[in-house]
Amino acid sequence: MITESKSQGLPASETTSKLRQTPRSACSDKIRVLIADDHVTVTAGLASIIGMQPDMMVIAEGTNGREAVDLWRKHRPDVVLLDLRMPVLDGVGAILEIHKEDTAAKVIVLTTYDTDNEIYRAIKAGAKGYVLKDARREELLDCIRRVSRGETCIPQSLVEKLAATMSSETLTGRELDVLTLLARGKSNKEIGANLYISETTVKAHLRSIFGKLNVLSRTEAIAAASRRGLVQL
Repeated sequence: MITESKSQGLPASETTSKLRQTPRSACSDKIRVLIADDHVTVTAGLASIIGMQPDMMVIAEGTNGREAVDLWRKHRPDVVLLDLRMPVLDGVGAILEIHKEDTAAKVIVLTTYDTDNEIYRAIKAGAKGYVLKDARREELLDCIRRVSRGETCIPQSLVEKLAATMSSETLTGRELDVLTLLARGKSNKEIGANLYISETTVKAHLRSIFGKLNVLSRTEAIAAASRRGLVQL
């Protein structure tokens, strides 16, 4: 369910009324933020932190990617603070839909995940900022301000991860299929049966996967793929 932002101490109906009646010009000096996260406690905490800033205000809150897109269309916020993994439509899907309508839309991904593939997908989709949920509140607030000014805000450690991913060889779709089944504990024979290919072909794919991931064993391949976000254990 889509929820409008609530000001502390005000009934929901009164808050909604104030939001609708306040002219855009009256809050033009504040950064208007839309939050979307499927964890209510996270959303409440973020809204509280942002609401205490004299130069920011939360205008709406959503619980999944579809609501994030709908709320963005309705409010056209200055900055969207978006969780990466949400039901109905994930964060990357939401970014892509928003950017279809406005390539200048400013989206910050706030997530628990810092795997190579997660970072790559978010930035490629158009995210202007990437902040981990365990970051200090000052880092988050600084990122919101920077992105609102048109800057990109990605921690150096994540930039290095992204650079490593982009410079490494990309796994093919079939190699990803093999890797996914490998991570599920399937044997070469079982992988072949699932994908309708021979064991010899499976072994050829594994050799290619090992080379691209720079590993020497199945266990190392699974660990490396998990770190990069290529498989979920």
